[in-house]
Amino acid sequence: MQKGQIRVQTENIFPIIKKFLYSDHEIFLRELVSNAVDASQKLKTLSGKGEVKGAIGDLRVDVVLDAKEKTLSIIDNGIGMSSAEVDKYINQVAFSGAEEFVTKYKDTSIIGHFGLGFYSSFMVSDKVDIYSKSHTDTPGVFWSCDGSTEYELYEVDYSARGTKIVLHINEESAEFLDPHRVKSILERFCKFLPVAIYFTDANAEKKEATKEEGKAEEVEIEKSINNTNPIWVRKPADLTKEDYEKFYKELYPFGETPLFWIHLNVDYPFNLTGVLYFPKIKQSFEIQKDKIQLYCNQVFVTDEVKDIVPEFLMLLHGVIDSPDIPLNVSRSYLQGDPNVKKINAHITKKVADKLEEIFNSERKSFEEKWESLGLFVKYGMITDDKFLDKANKFLIMEDAANTGTFYTLDEYKTTTAATQKNKDGKQVLLYTTNPVQQDAFIQAAVAKGYKVVKLETMVDAAFINNVEMKWEGVQFVRVDADVVDNLIDKQENVDSILSKDEVEQAKKLFEFQVPEITLTVEVKGLSQDAAPIVATRPEFMRRMKDMAGMGGGGMTAFYAQMPDEVHLTVNGNHPIFQTLLKESDVDKQQKQARNLADLALLSQGLLKGAELTNFINRSVDLLK
Repeated sequence: MQKGQIRVQTENIFPIIKKFLYSDHEIFLRELVSNAVDASQKLKTLSGKGEVKGAIGDLRVDVVLDAKEKTLSIIDNGIGMSSAEVDKYINQVAFSGAEEFVTKYKDTSIIGHFGLGFYSSFMVSDKVDIYSKSHTDTPGVFWSCDGSTEYELYEVDYSARGTKIVLHINEESAEFLDPHRVKSILERFCKFLPVAIYFTDANAEKKEATKEEGKAEEVEIEKSINNTNPIWVRKPADLTKEDYEKFYKELYPFGETPLFWIHLNVDYPFNLTGVLYFPKIKQSFEIQKDKIQLYCNQVFVTDEVKDIVPEFLMLLHGVIDSPDIPLNVSRSYLQGDPNVKKINAHITKKVADKLEEIFNSERKSFEEKWESLGLFVKYGMITDDKFLDKANKFLIMEDAANTGTFYTLDEYKTTTAATQKNKDGKQVLLYTTNPVQQDAFIQAAVAKGYKVVKLETMVDAAFINNVEMKWEGVQFVRVDADVVDNLIDKQENVDSILSKDEVEQAKKLFEFQVPEITLTVEVKGLSQDAAPIVATRPEFMRRMKDMAGMGGGGMTAFYAQMPDEVHLTVNGNHPIFQTLLKESDVDKQQKQARNLADLALLSQGLLKGAELTNFINRSVDLLK
């Protein structure tokens, strides 16, 4: 038996680190700039504790590109390193100075968690040089490495406090010598870092100051690429409506002013800050155009925030920042951790509480914004049972016949209690998915004293199916699912004035075939004021086909392949049949009957192509 220690040889692991440390090579710039910011934050912390003598001055990070020399330099005036510290933090792979510093000073503003970030520089460089001068009185130091395990380390006359890292960009990474490319990376990953970051193109033509008569000298103002004090690190009490809207424009320059926002600020049992905006969404193509951005101590990580943010809130915009969200070495993907679930639950509760608060205190404003808000609320009720329980209080439905009038579920139940219960005691909720197309059915229902609500968004088909199973004593029926007398089954029948033979005669007149439609015909005794013939689509089959149209799988896909089921209800009590059934010209009788049926099909949008052309031609013939 043999016992011992597994030995890791650096000459084997170093090439792997260089090549596979990060999937995106552009990450190197984020890592190096983040390290420079850490160095500045460390100095600030030490100064605040009185461990640094004298003033530390304005802290900044400079990124300097010299394409002619094929170099990219990251320069800071932070804490700096001595020769011993360079040996400790650079030569010993994965020994994180940030981790050690945080442990010692309990300072959570430090970004770094891993000691491998610096080595990302070798993914794009033939050689990396470091110049550094500690904030202490130790001499300056120079370190250089060509990507092998060999390095140089010696003292130099480097008088500027801080660290300068010079990357000698390799041929394969020439894209990082493009100033636009470098600046875009900085703006993406470093936009909200807490220390000012400046980008300089060493080869750019400098604007010379000019002096014209009557004008002062033009001086080019240096501008940082980042906002060091974004609103999510500030107190909500110190912020105005204009501050939130301005920041939204900073995140999404082409976005409309958001509906409202939620400021997140939690320090126990986890740290979480951020601002979530409810955008205006009116079209399906707008969904996920812009995404929530995830930050770690103001460093951009990703805009793929699945698991952290509940699925239904992925439609929101904004920023989440948490040092407690566990990330892998590249800070790019989430790992399974209890904190992630806690943050998810907290965000859900925060959003639900905010919506309820607005509904209770500013109901009119809430109703005005419902067109966009409804999408979030309904999606949340479908996917999250805890949110559904809360949302039952502020879900509202607009009256289709009385625009601007909204009901909560309880309000709808109360106002229709006497008129819209079926024989089983269930409350029948009548809805329309297209108020214009279904106007005739809506008017018929309203005339009978019924309330019809609009459910016309892209998620309503799934919403109806989901909540119908969870709401007790409620049944959804689309207003055109049957003739008005049959929408709510109260076991009330109206006798037909037609004889048995006349009923059969009437039924045969309407038994014809329509391409891609399965027709069933029924002659019933309805009120004389009702339409002579009504085309309806059974609720269940139509729902399945609607779900299939939204991309549903399983049985919904099966139903999608089936022809439309259409039910023709012939109103035997309508006066027109007293004339039609007595018509002696059989051809004319058949044309009149078919036109009546086509009018009903047309109201459902089911008359198309050749059938529509035939209807037009037939109508002209009947007028001759």
